[in-house]
Amino acid sequence: MDYRLTDEDKERIKLLNEVYKNKFKNFSLEQLIRLQELLEKRDYSDQKRQINQRRNFLVKLTWKFTNVTMRLSGNNQIRYN
Repeated sequence: MDYRLTDEDKERIKLLNEVYKNKFKNFSLEQLIRLQELLEKRDYSDQKRQINQRRNFLVKLTWKFTNVTMRLSGNNQIRYN
């Protein structure tokens, strides 16, 4: 099995690290959508724990989408009240 990181893997890791550090602050809607796409593409079929974590994270991400779309400012940055 090939374990080299692809460009998409690197992008996914970068976005996930940003989420871990800043909890979605200063994320644009495009970044959230891209992160969702990258997570859904990733194959975790051999790792049961990661499947559950991904599902839970995607639920949180979907919740953020609904809040972000209601709070977008003119520069597409998330605003927290």
